Amino acid sequence: GFNRSHSAAYALVAYQTAYFKAHHASAFMAANLSLVMDDTDKVKAFYDDAVAQGLAILPPDINTSGYRFRPVDVGSIRYGLGGIKGTGEAAINAIVAARDAGGPFADLFDFCRRVDKRIVNRRVVEALVRAGAMDTIDPRRSSLFASVGVALDAGERAIAAASQVSLFGEETASHLAAMITTREWTEAERLTQEKLALGFYLSGHPYTAYSSELSAIIRTSLATLQPKADRVLVAGIVTTLRVQASRRGKMAFV
Repeated sequence: GFNRSHSAAYALVAYQTAYFKAHHASAFMAANLSLVMDDTDKVKAFYDDAVAQGLAILPPDINTSGYRFRPVDVGSIRYGLGGIKGTGEAAINAIVAARDAGGPFADLFDFCRRVDKRIVNRRVVEALVRAGAMDTIDPRRSSLFASVGVALDAGERAIAAASQVSLFGEETASHLAAMITTREWTEAERLTQEKLALGFYLSGHPYTAYSSELSAIIRTSLATLQPKADRVLVAGIVTTLRVQASRRGKMAFV
């Protein structure tokens, strides 16, 4: 009973969609990822679809990424900075504008000196570090994260001193600031921070650390699981356990 004019229109859209997905996969998936980047569950679904097609999703990068997901070539997509939680379009546009005006960012202090700190605040910078968007300027995420406050303060001092000339030609305090050295995050800590910023694990998965140890007893992945009468052993990682009390006083694990 479906109207034939509607059926024809939907068939045309379905054909066009299939054509783009088959012949322009990176551009098509980048557009879809950009469309849903405010919903991390949908981003993860499209991410999995893109990987299943053989596309490479390049990590977010403050020196190459834009606000939206972008096709780099026929086989790869650059993760959009707008897909990082806690950033926002205004902040990302300010970062891109600073990059376009002065070239790639050299380090965290250069970044904090050049961006508009009224828009790109501490929360934004910390989110970028968590997501790995600053790995190309410094792969030490824990040190970057610990140094955000120092770098932002140094940037403020550099702006305040920009119009002043020292009588003795001394360096400003911003040039003397240094990164804070801390213990680097473990793989599990790095992935946890990454998930906080992106909503899912992008560069790895916590299970990988145990996969070789469990390979002797876990021989089938969930992706290849087929219905059968025999029992199957499965393994997984419990990352968060929250106890929630129901209205009747019973405890529920979520």
